[in-house]
Amino acid sequence: MLSVFRRIIHSKFGALIAILFLGIIASAFIMGDITSGKFGSGSMWGGAGNAAKAKGYTLSQSELQDRVQRVFENARRTNPTLQISDFLAQGGATQVYDQLVASLSLRAFADEQGVHISKRLVDAQIAQIPAFQDAAGNFSQENFRQLLLRERITEQALRDDLSREILQRQLLAPVALGVKLSDSQILPYASLLLEARQGTVAAIPAVSFLDDKTPTDAQLADYYKKNSARFTIPEQRHIRYAVIDADRFAQAAQPTDAEISAYYNQSKAAYAAKESRSIEQLVLPTQAGAKAIADQVKGGKSLADAAKGAGLAVSTLADQSREALTTSATKAVADAVWAARQGELVGPVRGSLGWLLLRVTAIKETPARPLAAVRDEIVTTLRAQKEKQLLTDFTGKIEDAIADGGTFEEVVKDNGLKLETSPALLATGKQVKDQAYEAPADVKPLLAPVFAMSADDDAQLVPITADKRYALAAPGQIIAAAPPPLAEVKQLVSLQYKLNAANQKAKAKADEIQAKVAKGMKLADAIAQAGVKLPAPQTLGGRRADIMRAQQRPPAEVAIMFQMAENSVKTLPIDQERGYFVVQLNKIERGDAKGQPELLNQVRSQLADVVGQEYGQQFERAVEKELKVTRNANAVAQVRQSLSTSNAGEQ
Repeated sequence: MLSVFRRIIHSKFGALIAILFLGIIASAFIMGDITSGKFGSGSMWGGAGNAAKAKGYTLSQSELQDRVQRVFENARRTNPTLQISDFLAQGGATQVYDQLVASLSLRAFADEQGVHISKRLVDAQIAQIPAFQDAAGNFSQENFRQLLLRERITEQALRDDLSREILQRQLLAPVALGVKLSDSQILPYASLLLEARQGTVAAIPAVSFLDDKTPTDAQLADYYKKNSARFTIPEQRHIRYAVIDADRFAQAAQPTDAEISAYYNQSKAAYAAKESRSIEQLVLPTQAGAKAIADQVKGGKSLADAAKGAGLAVSTLADQSREALTTSATKAVADAVWAARQGELVGPVRGSLGWLLLRVTAIKETPARPLAAVRDEIVTTLRAQKEKQLLTDFTGKIEDAIADGGTFEEVVKDNGLKLETSPALLATGKQVKDQAYEAPADVKPLLAPVFAMSADDDAQLVPITADKRYALAAPGQIIAAAPPPLAEVKQLVSLQYKLNAANQKAKAKADEIQAKVAKGMKLADAIAQAGVKLPAPQTLGGRRADIMRAQQRPPAEVAIMFQMAENSVKTLPIDQERGYFVVQLNKIERGDAKGQPELLNQVRSQLADVVGQEYGQQFERAVEKELKVTRNANAVAQVRQSLSTSNAGEQ
């Protein structure tokens, strides 16, 4: 409920700007591109190539451009249709620049204060990054190596950036601690959530004004030229790929007799004869209490009944090995259990949690398994291990060849792979002229990484099935986003032309109705006198908190009511030029959160986070001012111009 409200108040408190779009290695890659490992170098300020300077550290113009490009590329991984023009228009370059300057400033400030980040702390941060972990959640050196290679990042560059990111957290976290907001500060915002509004909404649909007259070719050509962006087909790419499957190593992965025997001998303990026992146990705080229960059991009661009579309950442990029981209890407990016969009561025995009474409920004997009995099992295990290792070695060889400058075609040919090329695909995997087309299973995992690549990027290894199937992939022909020839979409353009004309008439009618209502006419009467059949007005509204509950986006015609004065009237376009709404706000019921401490505390908690972030931002600005950090006023403009040009072929 409060998440939407929090977004509303973010602008008031000026929340700390963060670089979004960086999902490659969780939040650890907070600073975007780190391929050069030179960010914040100690070179002196000089020349027009620097974007900012803080004491002895500088941010070069090329580094800024590289960072913005990488953030844009990472953004496209989650939103493949994102264009550089949209990214820049939304302030992407400015946000990256501000964040980089803040990091530069804090690093210089930390040096002055003698604050440094240890290698052990960076190691711990790396180990916690999910992208570097295996399926069991443990750090994987192989995943670490492959991901750094794929992202063209050196280990030292990663460590440098993580050090800066940790440094920022350590410097800014204390600034935001201890934020306390009084009820008088919280109450107005909490009360806003309880505010209710009610209004009348009339829809003026464009379809009510459609003209059957067919537009002329000249009208269509002019309309198409002015609205070409509306009909633009998103970027399409041919994907070049070569599949590498573990099955290619099936013969080489077949274990030899010697390997099978060696594995069996190394794992003899797993195949030796075993005995496990299932037990009931009761833990009591005193030896006397345990003896009293034991006497009842010896007198004929079951351990469960005796425990129940004392207000206790037994627990059961099934199929326990002697070693496992020793670990979970004590050696004395395990020895006592293994000395007992099935059904026999053991104890009291001193355990780690008190005095134990135990009863052996079952004894399971597992005979030793000879090599002949487990040979197939061992063969399967060894084959899987060897296939995985051979696949890892082979993919490592492929990556090394690419890193050494080998072309896609050379690497594919030299390693006996089959080069395949997909048809022109959208980022969704669909084809423009065949909406029924379904991308093959091997191609679907390649869509996001290949659409995030530049035309001149090296080929990348992309997992299709982890540890089983990979593809070496790169973009082939890139078809820039562009409108198709008018002749191919003439019918669609004609329909859109008519809808656009109808929408303009709907707007004129909505403006006319708004003017009448503003002068005192009832909205229902104005609709009735419109001269065209329109839907009857509806009464809508509700409490702000209910309408914005669960992060749901409220309908635009309802949301606008919370931006209007009482008894005012506004027009609002319907999505996709489908007409207009005329909205009249009839009533406002003010909320009062005085008697709702739970709501006040929720709002207090979220506002405290926002205020804490604002403190952090103020601290960064103060550091920048104190250190007399110099910014290049043209830095962002130069990056915008350069990236708009360099990415033009991919639009």
